[in-house]
Amino acid sequence: MSIHREGTATIIVVFVLLATVCTLVFYFFGYHNIFTGLFLLAALIFYGVILRFFRVPAREKHTQEGAVFSPCDGKVVVVEEVYEPEFLKEKCMQLSVFMSPNNVHVNWYPVSGTVEYSKHHHGKYLVAWHPKSSTENERTTVVVNTGKARILFRQIAGAVARRIVCYAKKGNKAEQNTELGFIKFGSRVDVFLPLSAKINVRLGQNAVGSQTILAEL
Repeated sequence: MSIHREGTATIIVVFVLLATVCTLVFYFFGYHNIFTGLFLLAALIFYGVILRFFRVPAREKHTQEGAVFSPCDGKVVVVEEVYEPEFLKEKCMQLSVFMSPNNVHVNWYPVSGTVEYSKHHHGKYLVAWHPKSSTENERTTVVVNTGKARILFRQIAGAVARRIVCYAKKGNKAEQNTELGFIKFGSRVDVFLPLSAKINVRLGQNAVGSQTILAEL
């Protein structure tokens, strides 16, 4: 396991702030004060939590033609037929995976192909499970043309997750289960598939990014 590069600045800033505050606590309360000990313990736990947010697990890379892998870790919270108005402009099957702060926050390409569309949208910060978060929240939309189908997926910010990183650029080659981006501190990813896709997951199921096959085209 390693630490994601998107966490470097945050980790350094948090370390400097905690080190500064701990130094002041030591200076004013002394090394043997119970408050000092409790504060140091709390600071170490908090720093450990921040490091855990940016962890990148070592995972075997899988590729399978026709498979749509989960782009992130989390729980499947939406499996339904919807109309996608931004790019596909047709009825699709929407699968949404919600990432809690406890999940890995790396995002992966669910399919291989060519990036046909990539756009960042400014927006609100509704809680990620809110029905309107997919269209009103801060988000990025990416469409990959596999040669047989267009797969749209959307990184969505939430009430806590306010920093979306997306590496996809129009014209780029997308390689299944390589890194797409990162969402700091949780939120969710929506995937829009053709109605003919065979869905392999159910509501409430936990998905593992780059490992769980959500559907088959």
